[in-house]
Amino acid sequence: MIAVKNNVYTISTKSTSYVCAVRAGKYIENLYYGRKIGTDEFGITQEDTVTALKEKYNNCYGNTIEAIGDEKNITLNSLKMEFSNPATGDYRMLPLLIRRADGSLVDRLYYVDTVCYDGVYEESEATRMPYAGRHEVRWSNTPGVKQEWISDVTKRPMTLEVILGDDDIVVKLIYTAFEECDVITRRMVVINKGKDSIVIQQAAGMMLDLDRTDYSMITFDGLWTRERHKNEKTLVSGTYSIESTMGTSGNIHNPFFMLKSNEASEHFGDVYSFNLIYSGNHKEAVEVSEYGKIRVMTGMSPYNMEYKLTSGQTFYTPEAVMSYSHEGLNKASYNNHQFVLEHIVPRQWAYKNRPVLINNWEATYFDFNKHKLVKLAKEASALGIELFVLDDGWFGKRDDDTSSLGDWFVNERKLGGSLKSLIKDINNEGLQFGIWVEPEMISVRSRLYEKHPDWALQSKSGDTYYGRNQLVLDYTNPAVREYIVNILSELLDENNIAYVKWDMNRPITDTWAGFGTESGEFFHEYVCGLYDVLHRLCDTHPNVLFEGCSAGGNRFDLGILSYMPQIWTSDDSDARERMYIQGGTSYGYPQSTMGAHVSAAPNHQTQRLSGIDTRFDVASMGVLGYELDLTRLTKVEKEAIKHQVSIYKQYRELLQFGHFSRVREDRQVTTWQITAENKLAAVSLMYRFDAEPSLSYERLYAVGLDENRRYRVRNVASKVSIKTFGNLINMVSPVKIKEEGVLQAIIDNMYAMNGETEEYIVHGSTLMYAGISLNQRFVGTGLGDGTRVMPDNSARLYIIEAI
Repeated sequence: MIAVKNNVYTISTKSTSYVCAVRAGKYIENLYYGRKIGTDEFGITQEDTVTALKEKYNNCYGNTIEAIGDEKNITLNSLKMEFSNPATGDYRMLPLLIRRADGSLVDRLYYVDTVCYDGVYEESEATRMPYAGRHEVRWSNTPGVKQEWISDVTKRPMTLEVILGDDDIVVKLIYTAFEECDVITRRMVVINKGKDSIVIQQAAGMMLDLDRTDYSMITFDGLWTRERHKNEKTLVSGTYSIESTMGTSGNIHNPFFMLKSNEASEHFGDVYSFNLIYSGNHKEAVEVSEYGKIRVMTGMSPYNMEYKLTSGQTFYTPEAVMSYSHEGLNKASYNNHQFVLEHIVPRQWAYKNRPVLINNWEATYFDFNKHKLVKLAKEASALGIELFVLDDGWFGKRDDDTSSLGDWFVNERKLGGSLKSLIKDINNEGLQFGIWVEPEMISVRSRLYEKHPDWALQSKSGDTYYGRNQLVLDYTNPAVREYIVNILSELLDENNIAYVKWDMNRPITDTWAGFGTESGEFFHEYVCGLYDVLHRLCDTHPNVLFEGCSAGGNRFDLGILSYMPQIWTSDDSDARERMYIQGGTSYGYPQSTMGAHVSAAPNHQTQRLSGIDTRFDVASMGVLGYELDLTRLTKVEKEAIKHQVSIYKQYRELLQFGHFSRVREDRQVTTWQITAENKLAAVSLMYRFDAEPSLSYERLYAVGLDENRRYRVRNVASKVSIKTFGNLINMVSPVKIKEEGVLQAIIDNMYAMNGETEEYIVHGSTLMYAGISLNQRFVGTGLGDGTRVMPDNSARLYIIEAI
């Protein structure tokens, strides 16, 4: 709820309070953001609370600037502010920089008024960007009724507009409270009411000041094939920032980040989290001041930003997302997960089970024909897989990555007939059909480029830079967007396609094209153009499952998730690397948004070997798929996959939509757990990175169970390849088996040893507080029936069910 009284506004969610007040008649002071507090209860008035919380000033600090207004002794550079103007003595980071036509800065935007109402921001559709609650609101033409909430009315948010301004410019600070998720969203609106044009050079949708500095900043960083690794930095004096200038949210720095108190852990302590509903250039920054305060900002990157507003025009920033937890990192993640599922992803997919798929890319790359594809589909069907995805190479003259992007017509020579015919054959095997597209790209060797070279982004003054032999289409051009919407609508409308993988395999460099969008406006206009295309395609094909992709996880953000309920997490499907990638991603995004595949070993990205059960165990912590040549697998591997798919389907709803927790994380062993909301079942993953000798005993702990219930705990059956033991196998084999020899290969193709079987019945309290002592790991001195064989890079799944 939101309450406004006597120039004080209080935003309350289920577990948090956010309190601000007008100070000196001009400024907005942030009094508090954190664990829920009383503001008008037990005989304590709002005035009492404000008096207790507001910062006290008797005199200005030496060498500081006096504030203007009712309290001249305020030092703005030390006050916790909601919005700061330039040239006022607040020398910290600023959320907004605007230049007037004469070159002067806009620097006197003061408090004017507040407006509060039910629902989301009333001009959300005008922003041309996705926003929280987009799929839950219907915009009304009924007089006096602007919006109707079409989902659970108890989850309807409230919105507060804090209005600032001068004679020519109005700035609105927009707050929307999603009470049940403990989330508050923020954005900023700039309206030019003057006669002359103005230019926006910087616009952050959220600025937050906190009055403690004993925090660490957690960011999620990486590159291609190693996205969103968790990095933690202890904050000391100075500014810490992350930024993307790639034209996408990027794989170098994800827009999601956290602040944790130095004593906080996964399970307790103060944590703030922040995200951005945006898919373009962004910047996040934390400044530690010498007054013992922290300023946090997130929003659009100022890189090459010169956004012109003529008289009467309005500019909207992307919507920022913030949440607070006093129960550690896991609870902060839970807040974000629930927010994404309830208010970001399309309603029809929020809790809809996702199919197990086979993607042909790493099975065939570009080298396929209809016979190969149908043969792969037949094998997939026999193993219980539900969806066949045809990846790159099906269109134009696309036999490698040097041609045909933009030519979205079927290569019937390669497919041996029409796409309809192939889809029919795939469907006849009992599989749904999905397809890969890369609609934001164009190849110079393409019909589209021959006809419209001015549609490609290139350099106006010199050499053009290429990525993966391709250029980027100018999505700021309405004609380009119309072409893409029409040709892909035709593809979807005329074929029985259940799934689309939407890729973008290179970032943006050059920003010039024939349409002539101003350079300083290009990056934002490109993203708004992309959202226009996604809105027209995804919203009009609600039964098609869209999966976002950008060379893997180069655009894993809330903007894409507003249209596509899942994203290909990374092109790296190596199990060990996926523990870092999926683990990092889990801090801000639920597991149902993460595409996760079992691929071949050695892995195509790292050349690392890991067992097929381990590869499945890690992939089962996301939306499961397979991406390897099923026709070349051994009998043992096919049996393993059939068993894996059966297990996944049995617990699919729990695995995709349960409560994800990071139980334990260290350099040797990581344990994750996914728990049903009713606490009646859970699945736990234990992953061993490196096996240390003579440290063989481990305990399995759980979190979030009912401590008074009894639970049965059992491991998912696994198999052990004889290759695991090398020449040691000859200690028990009656026949000499040469390592890497023909006999070893024959045996390994047909036979695998049974792994250990463990089963326990314990109280929830025992499992959570004492843990279960698991069977001894293999230590090199013998192998018993119950020995856990867990070498480097191996995993186990444990099923926990109430009885």
